[in-house]
Amino acid sequence: MELIKRPRRLRGTEHLRRMVRETRMDKSSLVYPMFVTEGSCIKEEIPSMPGQYRYSLDRMEEELARLCEVGVSSVMIFGIPVQKDEVGSGAYAQDGIVQRAFRKAKELFPQIYLIGDVCLCEYTSHGHCGVLCGQEVDNDKTLELLAKTALSQVQAGADMVAPSDMMDGRILAIRKTLDEHGFEHVPIMSYAVKFASAFYGPFRDAAGSAPAFGDRKSYQMDYHNRREAWKEAALDVEEGADIVMVKPAMAYGDLIREVKDRTNVPVAAYSVSGEYAMVKAAAQAGFIDETSVICEMAAGAYRAGTDIYITYFAKELAKCMDEGRIG
Repeated sequence: MELIKRPRRLRGTEHLRRMVRETRMDKSSLVYPMFVTEGSCIKEEIPSMPGQYRYSLDRMEEELARLCEVGVSSVMIFGIPVQKDEVGSGAYAQDGIVQRAFRKAKELFPQIYLIGDVCLCEYTSHGHCGVLCGQEVDNDKTLELLAKTALSQVQAGADMVAPSDMMDGRILAIRKTLDEHGFEHVPIMSYAVKFASAFYGPFRDAAGSAPAFGDRKSYQMDYHNRREAWKEAALDVEEGADIVMVKPAMAYGDLIREVKDRTNVPVAAYSVSGEYAMVKAAAQAGFIDETSVICEMAAGAYRAGTDIYITYFAKELAKCMDEGRIG
């Protein structure tokens, strides 16, 4: 049979397959989400996320050292306070759990790039992402507190802030506040396209941030919507976002690609707690090869257009990149 075009020619050896690979990954694009909690001598496994832990500040160093060893140099820190109130004051307190974590991490590992998740849900007694007016979140009253939270994190040592609340106008409010205080150089990574997703369940267990009533569908996005995703991303870029994020990652590759094609800023994707938990559960049951699935999920996100991959599997992926299994 005479065949001039044979696509299989470029698949013949591992060397050749890597040479012509269209999607390439690097450890510098990985971000590891980490939970810090009040107390001492605490390394507490999260039941719904096997292999993930809540660390007290005196145990945080262990995990940061492990990340450095495998070459993961970016960490997003989430705080779990002891006390919560109606206005989430622990989120912007100068001595809050996250603020103290940033100071300690910056002191111990100055080479690690620290990212602050900016939201109130972990700090409010009602579990919603903003100030309440009756049973509804008051968008505009929340903006001031989000800006205070971002500023407090940067003052404590955060290199970047990442607002995840989904309030309208929060990027502009944060940008103005940072600039007014001399932090024009600090970038904002916006959770621009964040859906009201069932994939977040284990995170709410990990951070104790489930809403006490109702849900977050009045501010997080309806997962049926595609055009709205682009609208949210475009608005955040216009307001000053330096990076935009799509969350979750696995089921939203079409929107990662669309945002990538239609914006001129880097695109992040968050492989969320539910994705992690499903892989862990299936692997423990013997149904899948965990490492292969982790690599395939990551490749899918990067192939869709991801520049920055936020994942609880960051350490595993870094090792796989060293071994040539992915990258």
